[in-house]
Amino acid sequence: MSRIPAPDPAHGRAIVLYDGDCPLCQRSMRLLQRLDWCQRFAYHNCRDIAHLPPCDEPLVPEKLLEQMHVVVPDRSRAVSGYRALRWIAWRLPLTRLLAPLLYIPGMLWLGNRVYGWLARRRFHGVSCPADGVCQRSSSPPVDRK
Repeated sequence: MSRIPAPDPAHGRAIVLYDGDCPLCQRSMRLLQRLDWCQRFAYHNCRDIAHLPPCDEPLVPEKLLEQMHVVVPDRSRAVSGYRALRWIAWRLPLTRLLAPLLYIPGMLWLGNRVYGWLARRRFHGVSCPADGVCQRSSSPPVDRK
């Protein structure tokens, strides 16, 4: 039995997939929403796998939790991590002028390293009980490898 695709609620807009249980990710999405004056993006918690947007590329839930993904408006592909950050930068009025700096030779290598480092440590110093509500903790960070 094949799944009937749901209508696309964000037709014509890119969809930013982020970890809705991550406080850093939540803050980043709030900032992105404030910068998205032209409303070019829709935002979706990637943990809600039952309602992932349509995309020609498979969206693997485990990979979605590792880094932010952006499903492009035509739904042909998804970009992730630092490449997603660069893709977004070109489409926001306030960051468009800075976007070329993200393409300076060596920035892809450096950006991937920094983005990956932050993504792997986004829960350090934050405790997340079984109910999924994350709160700051004064205890040492727990390695979540």
